Amino acid sequence: MGLMHNYARLPVAFVHGEGVWLQDSDGRRYLDALAGIAVCGLGHSHPAVTRAIQEQAGHLLHTSNLYRIPAQERLAETLCTISGLDGAFFCNSGAEANEAAIKIARLHGHAKGIAEPRILVFSNAFHGRTMATLTATGNFKIQAGFAPLLPGFLRAPYGDLATAQALVQANPDLCAILVEPIQGEGGVRPAPAGFLAGLRALCSDADILLMLDEVQTGIGRSGQFFAYQQLPDFLPDVLSLAKGLGNGIPIGAMLATARVAKLFSPGKHGTTFGGGPLVCAVAQAVLDTMQHEDIPAHAARMGKILRQKLRERLATHPQIVDIRGMGLMVGIELRDKPEALVERALEKALLINVTAERVIRLLPPLIIQESEIDLLVEGLADLLREGV
Repeated sequence: MGLMHNYARLPVAFVHGEGVWLQDSDGRRYLDALAGIAVCGLGHSHPAVTRAIQEQAGHLLHTSNLYRIPAQERLAETLCTISGLDGAFFCNSGAEANEAAIKIARLHGHAKGIAEPRILVFSNAFHGRTMATLTATGNFKIQAGFAPLLPGFLRAPYGDLATAQALVQANPDLCAILVEPIQGEGGVRPAPAGFLAGLRALCSDADILLMLDEVQTGIGRSGQFFAYQQLPDFLPDVLSLAKGLGNGIPIGAMLATARVAKLFSPGKHGTTFGGGPLVCAVAQAVLDTMQHEDIPAHAARMGKILRQKLRERLATHPQIVDIRGMGLMVGIELRDKPEALVERALEKALLINVTAERVIRLLPPLIIQESEIDLLVEGLADLLREGV
């Protein structure tokens, strides 16, 4: 009775957190190398986040989008200034942000006179679990059982610019390309050199939208506020965000250029809870802290140190295929599918994740320090020495 059995939960319950550490109900401390799946970028119990929650909760929690919300307006201005985009729509999750992107892309297609516009997506992508984002996702295992999926999507191999070009040329009903700059669930795979720039040029030439899913990579995770900012003179038409924006308070956002943002008019899309006073106050505190303390730059430095130390410590291990990533988004690809590795790590008070069956995914809080990276690397080395 009670909870549905749709999660394979690990046998631990956390009751307190501070920085990169979590404490369970028995008082044991764990090094958190997952950060709530790339959510708690500022770590646990960050004073700026705590203060924002407390202060806003004492004033106002919810009024709805029937009225102006000053905290939402301020947050939109901050995000647009940081991103270089022009308009923001707020929702409650990454899947909702991608849903909004899909809807605005279809509006763009219809505005061009396309009766049934389609969107190009990529293999091994993950965009969410709603019906539209599940269809856009390139993971047949999580799609299983939910047919019929929605029409309106074409798929190309991730990183294959030539195939993407051919599909755009052969399908005049395409209205957008939706892509992750680094595939997270797909195995922590950064886009190959030239791929995103090539997509940008392709979209500009064909007057279709380039939509970046930065739900996992955004808000400092890549070593920049947004992963696309690693590229010179690059701007997407649409950007979807969530995870790290609220540091644990649920919030999503879709940003767009001015010409795309104007496609949303009153009644075209909406949400009851999205962009409420509480979540926007917290997200503002997160962005202010990240800017003031230059957290993305710290994440870039710590990510470089983490990858370097992993390579030094694990390079000769027979199970290591690749160590890759960007910023504090790191994947360790193994030769064989690991057995109970996450459970064994838990026994050693280390929280990690395995995605794409054979990739250890590390997403620690962006505030992690080198001494904590040393503990993480040694813990992983011990685990792999015991066997995969």
